[in-house]
Amino acid sequence: MSKPMIINLPYPTTDGIKNDALSLQIISPAYSTSVGELNAVLQYVYHSFCFYKHGLKDCAETLMSIAKAEMIHLDILGKTIFALGAAPVFAQYPSTGFNFYSTKYVAYSNTLRHMLEDDLIGERRAIADYKKMLRCLKNKQVAAIVSRIIDDENLHVAAIEEILKEFKS
Repeated sequence: MSKPMIINLPYPTTDGIKNDALSLQIISPAYSTSVGELNAVLQYVYHSFCFYKHGLKDCAETLMSIAKAEMIHLDILGKTIFALGAAPVFAQYPSTGFNFYSTKYVAYSNTLRHMLEDDLIGERRAIADYKKMLRCLKNKQVAAIVSRIIDDENLHVAAIEEILKEFKS
């Protein structure tokens, strides 16, 4: 069974984080939107199953390892959202409970290569979105959590690029 694909550094704690509506608004889209961690988990699990079905067990395991890392990110963001003062419901803005997540956001591509390309686009967008969050966050503890997640996302980009190289050759 695969382990989560994460770098070997601890995640910052949410201990001591206080209610903070601004930080909550900034990080909430990373939790459960079309570009959030919940969507990433579901998409990687689906893509892993597709690779496994085609006999590409190593690729399937890599994608499942990334899914497990994204689940860790979902857990951390959920705990952070709670600490910031909202229930972590699967909605764009948990504090309001509106714009609930939908599985229609999962990329159900027709070919394995397109799945990898969709995953790579998703990772790059996540990194860009997280970096944008960092520019807006004033809460240093929440910013440290986001920065640590970015480190894992960069690892995922490298892994997907490596698999894509194999597909192109």
